[in-house]
Parts: sequence; C-alpha cells; structure tokens
Amino acid sequence: MPALIFEKRDHIAYLTMNRPEVHNSLNPEMLVSLAAAWKEIESDDAVRATIVTGAGKVAFSAGADLGKLIPLFTGARKPEDEWDSKLLANRKLGDIALLRGYDMDKPVISAVNGFCIAGGMEFTQGTDLRVASENASFGLQEVKWAIIPAAGSLARLQRQIPYCKAMEILLTGNRIDAQEAWRLGLVNYVVPQEKLIEKAEELASTIAQNGPLAVRKIKEAVRRTSGRPYEEAFKIENEIARQVMKSEDAKEGPRSFMEKRKPNYKGR
Repeated sequence: MPALIFEKRDHIAYLTMNRPEVHNSLNPEMLVSLAAAWKEIESDDAVRATIVTGAGKVAFSAGADLGKLIPLFTGARKPEDEWDSKLLANRKLGDIALLRGYDMDKPVISAVNGFCIAGGMEFTQGTDLRVASENASFGLQEVKWAIIPAAGSLARLQRQIPYCKAMEILLTGNRIDAQEAWRLGLVNYVVPQEKLIEKAEELASTIAQNGPLAVRKIKEAVRRTSGRPYEEAFKIENEIARQVMKSEDAKEGPRSFMEKRKPNYKGR
C-alpha cells in the first residue's frame, strides 16, 4: 500500500497519510509523495480545496519516523530506495510536504483523527481550517528528547494561539486534548469520530462553491499581509482586489445573483 493515498472528487482533493501501523509517521515516501501532491493540487484548476487526514482512528500523525527518516538525515542510514534518494537529493521536499515555506494558495483542511504530535502537529499548523475528533490530542514533545520542533512550530504556533499557551506547549512537551485545542483556537470544530470527514467535507464543499479565484486571492492576501504594517498591507490588499475585480468570475457572481441562478465560475 502507498504511504499516501491521493484522490480527487467534486473539486476536492483528499490526502490520507496511510501508515496506520506506525501511527501515520512521516517516512521518506510519505514526504516525497506529499510534496508531489501539493504541486499537483496547486496546478490543477479543478481542485478548489483539500482535506488531509490520517488512516485509521488512532492517529493523524505521530510525526517523523524515528527509524527511517531521522537516521537518513543524520547519515546513520544509507539510502535504500528511490524515496530515500529523492529526499536526500532535494531536502526542500520535506518543507513542501509540511507546507513550510511553500506558498499554497488553495485552502487546506485538516481532519485530525486521534493523536497529532510532533511533526503531525507541525503539519496541521500549515493548514487553514482544522476539524478534530473528540479523541484527538495535540503535542510537541520534542523537548522531552532534547530536540526542538523545527518543522514550523517555532515560527507558527505563537502566531496562531496566545503566546503563553504556545510557550507552555513548546517548553513542557505536554499534550492538550481536542477541547483545549478548540478553546485556544487551534482547531475550528470538535466532532464525534464518525462525523469527522463529514464536517471537513462540509467546509470543503462550501469553499468549492465560492469563486475559486477569489478564494485563492483571499488566502494569498492574508499570507502576504501577515505581520506587515497597515500601510504596506493595504497596498497589497488593493493590488489583489484589482486583480479579482478584473476577472470573469467577478462579473459572473453579481450577474448570477441578479438572475437568481447558480453561478458558473471559471476561476479566471
């Protein structure tokens, strides 16, 4: 079975990390496959939103495969297959896989089924909307093993939740449950396990019905204006607004409203 299952249905891409026997830990095959999937999703105009989840009911992802991935990077293990070789040849594939420093302007929804720790939690911080099952838990436990969560959390977490809570998660290595993650604003919804994908699909379907160019440009604007002074941010906002207002979709939207029909968006 492949380490990553990649499907497309009704304008939605589905990525399922498929190593349930090792809690969907990230090995070279999964990272290389994720990086390729993101590039394909970004270039496929038919895809308007993505749902990423883990196989099984126990874990979203336990993070890096300590037996396969870390030894490869440290040189303790020599490349054994094409996945190892591809990852060593281009270390940036790991960053792309976890949406770290990769400008993905289509919305990504995490469906967190079970525990989500280390690199798994870092991965979710690169996604836009997050739905957690009631049994989900989150944690960055690297500090317990004298290492650091450097796949995005040191830069992202304190921007996404209150500073003191981010520091507690980073410095203690303790896990938080799904309700605490929701209270902190780390996830959008907490639902029963059996409703997890249904809720993620509800969000993805709603987004997919909206103007695809407007959706992408909203995400681009938020990304590019983040942390900038208002004067700079408003210039970027105006630039993007001009692009959207010149589009065919921007004409189709109001027209369909006035004609009381479903809009036919082209993404241009």
